[in-house]
Formats: sequence, C-alpha cells, structure tokens
Amino acid sequence: HMGQVNEIDLGPQGGPLPVSHVLVVDDSRLQRRILAASLTRWGYRVTEAESGADALKICADTPPDIVLSDWMMPGMDGLEFCQAFRAMPRDRYGYFILLTSKTEKDAVARGLDCGADDFLNKPVNAAELRARINAGERIQRMEKELVEKNGLITTTLQQLQMLYDALDSDLIEAKKLQQSLVRERFYDFDQGQVSLLLRSSGHVGGDLVGVFPVCDGRIGLFGIDVSGHGISSALMTARLAGYLSATPDHNVALARQPDGTYAMLPPATVAAELNRLVLEDMETEHYFTLLLADVDLTTGHMRMVQAGHPHPVVQRADGKLETLGSGGLPVGLIAGASYEEFDLTLNKGDRLLIQSDGVNECPDPDGVQLDDEGLMDLLKDLSYVHGTALLETLVWKLADYAGGEDFPDDVSAILFEYCGDSTQ
Repeated sequence: HMGQVNEIDLGPQGGPLPVSHVLVVDDSRLQRRILAASLTRWGYRVTEAESGADALKICADTPPDIVLSDWMMPGMDGLEFCQAFRAMPRDRYGYFILLTSKTEKDAVARGLDCGADDFLNKPVNAAELRARINAGERIQRMEKELVEKNGLITTTLQQLQMLYDALDSDLIEAKKLQQSLVRERFYDFDQGQVSLLLRSSGHVGGDLVGVFPVCDGRIGLFGIDVSGHGISSALMTARLAGYLSATPDHNVALARQPDGTYAMLPPATVAAELNRLVLEDMETEHYFTLLLADVDLTTGHMRMVQAGHPHPVVQRADGKLETLGSGGLPVGLIAGASYEEFDLTLNKGDRLLIQSDGVNECPDPDGVQLDDEGLMDLLKDLSYVHGTALLETLVWKLADYAGGEDFPDDVSAILFEYCGDSTQ
C-alpha cells in the first residue's frame, strides 16, 4: 500500500495555515513518513499510528483535527477505525480522509456510510492532498464559527430569559397594583348594591371600573377602556383612576359646594374635561371609552354619558331587557369633542350592567362575536343570579362561549342592582 507524495511548497504567498493536528494512520512506516514530511512542511502538527488500535488510543488522549487513514490495514481496517472514531465523544468535529486504491463506487459509498468525509487515491498527489486538507479545515472553521455563534445565541437567550423573568416578576407586581385600584369588588348601600369585575387578558390591561361617593344618597359609577393593551395602557388607567378618585378633592367629577359638601358635575361636562386633560396634559397616543353615571340612590334616577363605551344593559324586575345610549366619541380622540347625556330611572328590583367591549366582542372559536343580543340572552338566563356571583358566572359563560378561559381582550363590568328607598 505504498504510494508517492509529490511535495509542493506554496511559498510565502500562500502563508501558513493555522496549526492543526493531523493524525496519519498507515501500517507502512515509509508511507507515514512521506505524508508526515509534507504535512510538517506545510505547518501542521503530525502524529503517526501504524494501526487502527494505536490510532484510537491517540484519539482518546489528544483528539486530532484531521485524520488521514489507509483503508487496507491488518487487524482493524480503515472502515472499522472510522466507525470507532465517529463513536468517540468529541468537543468539535474531526475530519476523516480515507486513503485507498479502490475506485469502485460501492466502496466509496461504504466509506461514506462509515463516516468518512473524503477520499484520496494512492499514490497521493501533493496538490490534491493539500486541497483536501484545506477543504477539511474550511469545514472545521465553519463548525467553529457555528459553535461560537450558537454559544453567543445561547448566552443571549439566557440573558433574555433573565430579562423576561425580571419583567414577568415586575408585571405580576404591576397586576397586583392595578387590581388594587379596585379595592373592593362589592358595595352594599341601603338603596342598592354595586358589584365590580376586572379581568385583564394579560398581566396588566387597559380596563378600569369604579365607584366613588358624591354625598349622602348619591354615588358615581364609571367604566373605562383604554385603547391598546399592556403596560402603557395600564399606566394610563392608573392616571385616570386618580382623576376619578374616591378622594373628593382629587376627583374631577366633583365640585365643592359652599357648605363644604360635594356635588357631581354633569357627566357630559366631566367627559369633556377628561378629553381636554388627555389631549393637553398627557403626552400619549392612547384614548379611551367611558361610561360615567351619576346615581341618585334615593330615587333610582341616573344621569349618564356614553363616550364610545358599549351600550349598557338594563334588566327590569320583570326580566325585560334593553340597551341604552347612542354611542358617542371616545375621550382623547378629538379636541373640543362634546358629549350628550341620557337619563334612566330604576325601580325596585331593576338592575344595570355597564360592561367593556371585551364582553360584547368576545369571539367564539369561529370568530363570531357575542354582541348585544348574545349578552342579553346570557342575562335573561341569569336573571336569578345576583351580585358578584352574576359577574363570576358571566365570566364562566364567556369562557364557554369562547371555547377557553383566555380572552383576547380585557373584561370588566359594573353591576348596579337597585333595591329602592328603604325609608318608603
């Protein structure tokens, strides 16, 4: 199995290649020396082995970058050695070249199946040898670059995961803070009961519901839905919660009277003032829909403004259902927008539902929205359920309609149930 290597000197123009460890495996000492001489001249670190068994020991101690192995050797031949070499654990890829005088296609196919990367026919031509070695080094360089890039990607992913975990933790806290804006979910007045629902589609959302005292026998109710989702929407709801605070001095809907009490401004006036505040004082592209109600608990009379919010639904004591309002412009969309009010009088046993569009626009698996009619059908079936239980059941019904508990939008609602004047 001896061949002749026609050594070539690339000279200074070619430049030395990065030092790679090449293992030459051949039972012919002369053949090994001829190959080793050329490889050493080209700047490679060369190790020799006279058998496949010796070569495996070398591979275990000092894994080579490139292997040149004769095919026909006593004991373990080149194919068996190649298979054993591929089975060894390695940190990086080893390039394997078989030296053979075989030219049959099936023999080449067997070599490839055993894990060989390339072939050199004996006698070995120096230029061809150098070309095949260079090809192997190119593959190893690409593998090294890929490993480095994968390492960079892994590090980046780890950093992103740490950032995500920190953000997730912050969002969990933010959700707690946003939920704290609705401190109580149930208010029991002598003349009526108010139940609140606030459920974000993500960690935080743009919906807000609330109730604030005006004076004896009078309360304000509001439902808000800020455009968009996520943190920026949630921050705006926090700002709006301050504008409609339970603290009278900070509530833009309340005006202090000469006797020190407070009265609620007309809801349409409050909507117009909020519109001015958003457009002039807030640097935001968000707008929001609003339903604001001034409730007289003694008479059951309510003054309301609807600013782009879904139509509220009134359910009479006899079960009759109807929607209210004519729509209106959202707040913070157009400068100088004006808003119209409408009135409602509830009698004993009547109730009012103020809901966000996450309820009306809840889609089923086919994308068909619940709509006002579907909501009224749900309320008709739940006429015997009251208070927070009604709102919880409404969420269950929505989940059943949507085919799952994950809603594409925030869901919020206010249920006001009028009990009548207890003094009468």
